[in-house]
Amino acid sequence: MTTLLSPVEPSGPCSEVRRVAVPPRQRRGRRGLVTAGLTVAVVVAHLVAIRETDVSPAALVTGWDGMVRFGSNAVPPDLDWDLVVRPGIEAAMTTFWIGLLGTTLSIPVALLLTVLGARNTTPNVIVYQATRSVMSFLRAVPDIVFALIFVTAVGLGPFPGVLAILLHNAGVMGKLWSETLEEMDQGPVTALRTNGAGRVQVIAHAVLPSVVPQLVGLLLYRLDVNVRSSLVLGLVGAGGIGFLINKSIKLFQFDEMATYIVIVLVLIIAVDQVSGAVRRRLAR
Repeated sequence: MTTLLSPVEPSGPCSEVRRVAVPPRQRRGRRGLVTAGLTVAVVVAHLVAIRETDVSPAALVTGWDGMVRFGSNAVPPDLDWDLVVRPGIEAAMTTFWIGLLGTTLSIPVALLLTVLGARNTTPNVIVYQATRSVMSFLRAVPDIVFALIFVTAVGLGPFPGVLAILLHNAGVMGKLWSETLEEMDQGPVTALRTNGAGRVQVIAHAVLPSVVPQLVGLLLYRLDVNVRSSLVLGLVGAGGIGFLINKSIKLFQFDEMATYIVIVLVLIIAVDQVSGAVRRRLAR
């Protein structure tokens, strides 16, 4: 290790000399080997993935006629108001209500998991690890699996979809919100603790107010995702427009399917525009 001589300001008749250690330079050769190794690993992983998933551009090219037939059967969409459009709009609103309720009803559970699953709000290591395990479980189980379980418990309809979105979203939001809490500025927290505030007071008056805009922004993003997820839940009997899309495909009524897809597109765009406007408002 190289050392440099650093003069120290004299405090007496003579000055002293202090040796300052200079950190060694990182070897460029080792860094290059690591980069090359990572590149090779990524390339090999993609080659294996392509082989295991039977990716074949040639098969896609040769099967273009099937896609053309499918698209031609869906054009023009069936615009019958009483039989297709009105039931599609009503089912689309059911899909939105499933996503909305699943998102909002998960907030209390997500907040509890957030507070218990953040290092700066939970000093107990056992509680912290247990909470993180619960959040990992809720995220690992797909919402469609939760929906299948609740369908067997409460029957077909939108209610099992709401329950499925609630559980899965609580795990996802708990993780996102807890990470937001861990990355927040600790200045207000330290100030309150210095003045004798308790843990609940610190959380209520310093932690949560500091991160409310970020929490709301993440919640609105999850609302977008949950509305899309509630569409898929309709395929397993959880109601909504997904159920109508599945039925039209099984009956080979692709013109009805096209109408339902257009309705879903309008719904998704509307939700995205509203949530985007709210996020921009909060960012000001």
